[in-house]
Amino acid sequence: MDYYPLFMKLTGRPCLVVGGGNVAMRKVTLLRKAGAQVTVVAPELCPELVALRDAGEIEYRQRPFQDDDIDGRVLVIAATSDEAVNRHVSELATARFVPVNVVDRPELCTFITPSMIDRSPLQVAISTGGASPVLARLMRSRIESFIPATYGRLAALVEGFRDRVKARLPDTELRRRFWERQLEGPVTELVLSGREDAAREILEQAVHDGLDRRDDGGEVFLVGAGPGDPDLLTFRALRLMQLADVVVHDNLVSPAILELVRRDAEMIYAGKRRNQHTLPQEDINRLLVKLAKEGKRVLRLKGGDPFIFGRGGEEIDTLMQEGIPFQVVPGITAAAGCASFAGIPLTHRDYAQSLVFATGHLKDGTIDLNWNMLAQPAQTVVFYMGLLGLPIICRELKAHGRPGSTPAALVEQGTTQNQRVLVGTLDTLPELVAQQDVQPPTLIIVGEVVALHERLKWFQPESEHTAHSLFSSHGHAAPAEQAQAQARESA
Repeated sequence: MDYYPLFMKLTGRPCLVVGGGNVAMRKVTLLRKAGAQVTVVAPELCPELVALRDAGEIEYRQRPFQDDDIDGRVLVIAATSDEAVNRHVSELATARFVPVNVVDRPELCTFITPSMIDRSPLQVAISTGGASPVLARLMRSRIESFIPATYGRLAALVEGFRDRVKARLPDTELRRRFWERQLEGPVTELVLSGREDAAREILEQAVHDGLDRRDDGGEVFLVGAGPGDPDLLTFRALRLMQLADVVVHDNLVSPAILELVRRDAEMIYAGKRRNQHTLPQEDINRLLVKLAKEGKRVLRLKGGDPFIFGRGGEEIDTLMQEGIPFQVVPGITAAAGCASFAGIPLTHRDYAQSLVFATGHLKDGTIDLNWNMLAQPAQTVVFYMGLLGLPIICRELKAHGRPGSTPAALVEQGTTQNQRVLVGTLDTLPELVAQQDVQPPTLIIVGEVVALHERLKWFQPESEHTAHSLFSSHGHAAPAEQAQAQARESA
């Protein structure tokens, strides 16, 4: 370890920055953020430093550096363009045992400035020991994406209880166990989901109880897994997937997403294929309650978004009746994800001024929908779970006024490397799909925007079946497109 990591308290303490350019400005900004009293020595200042000087937020000495500028400083930064001045500042500060940093010259530094993640009072510092500041910044951006801004509020909440917990539990080991229990339990999740008052109440009770009572209450995480691509998961979804003790998942959740769940979590498959429910919905509702009452953190993982044809409303209704704590994490719904990856904009000023989501089958298994509304012109209609009912959907839309030439598409396993887009019309799409071995999950898009697919398609999955997606308005490949497709198939 070339450097000893530490955090220095600079609130109200005198620090010196030598230099007045943009680099010096960045250093002054960080020092002021830490509460330091900053003096800048330089012949000239950049406009940003001039503004700070005029506002009385820094002390400015308009001249070259002098040796006695270091007197009384607790920290010095050299950020000039003059190598000789920077080296002299470093030698002088080092001889007087004052921590010094020379920007971009680690060999002249007694301390280096790390790349920082600021979730005050929580802070994370990343350093490569000066070997590669760019790598440190890249690592920061990756780590930062997994640390929500609300962690700062969590740290502040905990800080407010530290003295009381110390008085209640004088023994260091007991305090450690207490805080581990609280921060691995519902307190953290309540704060991160914006329910600080509830988290504070739990901490109040926990401080009162000390280690006399273990919190056995479970919780349910209702999480949208999105349309299939793991990269489309939200940060909160990923975090909860790593916390869960047991996972109840549907058929529409892709294997790649299930791979991201905590390794030792119990996995329960709930099925949910059409007419093939491994667990009926009522049983799933009761299962979630049962597992939570056993004190488990339950991840209810659903394809797409839980509240868009995902029956999430039915599940949380049961949880609320039973008094089970829960939180809902939205996911990218299949319509948005699959259409985007298929190059089909769901709205477009020239083609569609409204958008309707519809289910391909109702609770009783029928497709008795409001066809008059769905058949309106200048709108896009997206049907979820419509694979088996596709012939009926196309027939009824035509019967209620949509022309048979209306473009229509079926997106199979959208956003994944197995994505396939079959494009036709209301007249031709059912026959086209019947000729292919189409597997769910699928999505049906009806409307003039589908005609944009050929021009706007951008996603090229590795296993793309391009030949089956190149169809004219009559459901047949155009000659040039057909030749290209045949060439690809024979390759």
